[in-house]
Amino acid sequence: MKTPVTVTVTGAAGNIAYSLLFRIASGEMLGADQPVILNLLEITPCLEKLQGTVMELDDCAFPLLAGIVATDEPAVAFKNADWCMLVGSVPRKAGMERKDLLSINGKVFVGQGQAIAANAKPTCKVFVVGNPCNTNCLIAMHNATGLPKENFFAMTMLDELRAKSQLAAKAGVHSSEITNMCIWGNHSATQYPDFTNAKIAGKPATQVITDEEWLKGEFIATVQQRGAAIIKARGLSSAASAANAALMTVKQLVNPTPEGDWFSVCTITVEGNAYGLPVGIICSQPTRSNADGSYSIVEGLVIDAFSKEKIAATCDELLAERCDVSNLIG
Repeated sequence: MKTPVTVTVTGAAGNIAYSLLFRIASGEMLGADQPVILNLLEITPCLEKLQGTVMELDDCAFPLLAGIVATDEPAVAFKNADWCMLVGSVPRKAGMERKDLLSINGKVFVGQGQAIAANAKPTCKVFVVGNPCNTNCLIAMHNATGLPKENFFAMTMLDELRAKSQLAAKAGVHSSEITNMCIWGNHSATQYPDFTNAKIAGKPATQVITDEEWLKGEFIATVQQRGAAIIKARGLSSAASAANAALMTVKQLVNPTPEGDWFSVCTITVEGNAYGLPVGIICSQPTRSNADGSYSIVEGLVIDAFSKEKIAATCDELLAERCDVSNLIG
C-alpha cells in the first residue's frame, strides 16, 4: 500500500466540492492504487453542512480513503498537504464589478497562501478553482513564501473541454477526436480557445471545419460565454462540469501527456517565454506533463495574426487584474 497523499479542499461544503470529493476518494484523480487523506476547509457557518458530506464519504466506505479532517481552521486544513485545491471563493453578485470580486476574494487568498506556506509540505502543489482563479492564484503564490512558483496552477481545463465539445458538435464527431486544443490567457470572457492549432481526428481543425466565420465568431463567443449561459439556463453556476475539469487537470498534471498532445492550465509566465507573454502573470498556455512529474510549455506553435491579437487582449486583462491587486502581492 502506498503512503497516503493529503489533499486539502477549500469550500468543501459547496456544490463544486460535492461533485469533486467523492471522485477524489474513489481514486479517479490520483490513481486506483493511491490512498488519500481529505482535509476539508469551510467557513464556520457551513461546518454542519460539511459534516453531512463527511457522513456520506464515510458511508461510501472507499477503500482508498485513509482519513478525513473537517475544519474551519486553515492551519489544520493545510497541515502536511501534498495538494491544495482552492475551490472556495465568494461568487460574483448582481451589481458587483470584477474589481470588487478581486478585492473581496483576494484577501481570502492572501490568508490561504500564508497558511499553505506555514503548514503544507514544501513540495505542495496548489490548484486554484475559485474565481477569478488566475489572479487568486497569483495572490496565493505571492503570499506562500518559500514554495516554488511553478507549483501554482489555475483552471482553464473547463474552457478547454467546452471548446472541444463545440468543435466536435460542429464537425459531427465524438469529443475524444479533438486534440491539441489550448486555451490562452485568463479564465474569463477574454480567454482565447485556439482553434488554429487544434486537431480533429488528427487533421487540422481548420481543414475539417472550413467555416472560418463560425470559428472566429460563434465558436469563440460560445466558449467565452458558456458559464453565463449555464447560469441563465439552470439558475446556478457550473458545478459538476467545473469539478470534472478540476479533477481532469490534476490527473493531467500527475500523468505524462500522450505524445504530440497538450492540455490547458494556467501557470506563471517566465522571462524569455516562447510566445512573448508578459512576465509574472498566471496565464493559460499549452502544457505537457513529463515523466518526472514536472511540466513544460509547448514551444514552436505557429501563432497567426488573429491569434496574437486575441492572446494580447486576454494578457492585457491579466495585467490589469495584477495591477488591481498590487497591494496584496507586494
